[in-house]
Amino acid sequence: MRIAVYSAQDFDRETFCRANKDKEHEFLFHNELLEESTTSLAESCEGVCIFVNDDANARIIGMLALKGVKLIALRCTGYNNVDLEAAGKYGITVVHVPEYSPYAIAEYTVGLLLAIVRKINRAWMRVRLDNFSLNGLVGQDLHGKTVGIVGTGRIGALVARTMKLGFDCNVVAMDVKKNPDVEAIDIPYVELEELIRTSDIVCLHCPMNSKTRHLVNMETIKLFKKGATLINTSRGGLTDAKTLIYAIEEGILGALALDVYEDEKDLFFRDFSSYVVKDANFQRLTAFPNVLCTGHQAFFTTEALDSIAKTTLISIKKFEEEEDLPTKLEYKG
Repeated sequence: MRIAVYSAQDFDRETFCRANKDKEHEFLFHNELLEESTTSLAESCEGVCIFVNDDANARIIGMLALKGVKLIALRCTGYNNVDLEAAGKYGITVVHVPEYSPYAIAEYTVGLLLAIVRKINRAWMRVRLDNFSLNGLVGQDLHGKTVGIVGTGRIGALVARTMKLGFDCNVVAMDVKKNPDVEAIDIPYVELEELIRTSDIVCLHCPMNSKTRHLVNMETIKLFKKGATLINTSRGGLTDAKTLIYAIEEGILGALALDVYEDEKDLFFRDFSSYVVKDANFQRLTAFPNVLCTGHQAFFTTEALDSIAKTTLISIKKFEEEEDLPTKLEYKG
C-alpha cells in the first residue's frame, strides 16, 4: 500500500522504516503538514498517515477522496483534528493508535511537576553559569498536597496512582466515565468545580473536543486555589493562552507546566532558534520564571515510537486485507 506520511520527522522515518523492514508498504515521507495546499502530496496514494497538528477537516478529506485516498492513519491517540463525519461520507476509513505508551506520558507529567515545583529547570540554568546560590529556589513538598486529575483514562489513572501511592498525596479525580482502577485505590470522583477549588495541583489528561476546549478559561481560572500549580500534557486547546497569562500575572497560578500549546501547529517540531517567533502569547508565557514549557515531547520515548509504528502498520495491513479493525474510529453523532 502506498502511504503519504505528513509532518514526518527523522524519528518517524527511522521507526516506520524499521517496522516496515519487509517493505510490505511504500511510505512517502513529507515534512509538510496536511492542509489544503499540501493534499497534492497524496496523489496516487491509497492512504495518508498524519499526526496531531495535521488538519483533516471536511474540505481536506473531500480533496483527499478525489485523489483516491481510502485510509487516514493517525499515528497518535487523539483525533480532534479529523472530521469523522466527513470521512464516513466519503468512504474513508480512519484508524488511530489507541495507546502506545501511557507510561511515557504519565512519567513525563510527573517529571514536569517535579521540575516546576522544585525549580529544577532554573537551578540547572544557574549552575551552568557557575551560580550556586539557592536564593529564589525554595520549592514545595508534594507529600500531603491535593492533586486533581482531570481525565482518568490510562494516562490519567497512572498519574493518579503515582501521586497517591508514590508521593502520598491526596488525589481526587473527574471524568465522565469512572475508571475502576482509580476507584480501587480509594480515589474519589468529584465534579470539576470541586476538583479545581480543592486541588493544590491540577493535571489535565482529558481528550480535546467541543466540551473540553478551553476547559481552563477566564471563568474556571477564578475557581483555582491561590498559587495552585497547573500541568497540561494532553492537548493545548484545553487551556486558553490569554487566561494562563492572566493567571500567572495575578498570582492565581503559582506554577504552570505545559508540554502542549493551543497554537503549537506553527511552532512545535521545528527549529526556530535562529528566528523571531511571532507568537506574542507564547513568548509572554515562556518569559515567566514560574512557567515551564516543552515542545510536545511527553510521548517521545523509544518504546512509544516503536509501538506507534507497529500499531499503525498492523492497522494498514488489516485495512488492506479487509480484516476487522479494532483501531477504527467512527462518527457517533
